[in-house]
Amino acid sequence: RWEAHLAAVPLPRADMNRIVMDYLVIEGYKDAAVQFAAECREEGLEMGEGGPGKIDFESITERMHTRMAVQRGDIKQAIEKTNDINPTILDENPQLYFHLQQQKMIEMIRAGDIERAIVFAQQELARCGEENPAFLEELERTMALIAFEDQANCPVADLLGPAQRQMIASELNAAILTNQCREKDPKLPGLLKLMAWCETQLMKKGQLPRVDLNDLLPE
Repeated sequence: RWEAHLAAVPLPRADMNRIVMDYLVIEGYKDAAVQFAAECREEGLEMGEGGPGKIDFESITERMHTRMAVQRGDIKQAIEKTNDINPTILDENPQLYFHLQQQKMIEMIRAGDIERAIVFAQQELARCGEENPAFLEELERTMALIAFEDQANCPVADLLGPAQRQMIASELNAAILTNQCREKDPKLPGLLKLMAWCETQLMKKGQLPRVDLNDLLPE
C-alpha cells in the first residue's frame, strides 16, 4: 500500500532536472552544469522553466573565481573581481563589505604582519564600527587574535580556520547571486533534509520502507 501511494505521486522529470541544475549553478559546478544541460538535450529531456538556454554559464566562472579568491585568502582580488561583476554589490551590502575587510585583517594576522593589521583595523575597520555599532563585537573578536601568542589555541582561534574563509566565501556568493536576480540557496539540500525528517516521523508511527530516490524517477 505504501509503495502504491509513492508510485501515485506525480514527479515530472522537468522539475527534477530544474532542481539538479539549480544546485549545480548556485554551488558553482559549471562543468557539471554544462554537461548536465547537454545530456538533457541529447536525451530530449526538458529542463522546465529556466532551462539551460536561459543560464549564463560564464557568470558561474566569474562568481567562482571570486569565491575561490576568498577561500585562498586573497581578499583584495576577491573585492576587485566582485567590483568587476557589479560595483553596486558591496555598496549595497555593508555587512558583507565589513566581513571582507575583517577577513583581510585576519589574513594579515595569519601572515604575522601584526603592525599592518593594527593600522588597517584603525583606518578601515574602526570606521565601519563607528558607522554600524553591530560590527564592534566582531571587530573585538578579531583584535583579540593579536593579544595571544599561541593564536592556534586561543579562544578565537576559529577565525583562523578554513570554516571562517568558507563562511565569507558563501556570503559573497549569495550576494552576487542576489544581485543577478537568482536564488541564493539551492533547493536540493533542503528537500533532502525535509524528506529525511518526514521519513523519520513516519517511521515513528510504523515500520515503513525507506525511500529510494531512484524508485521515484520516471523511466
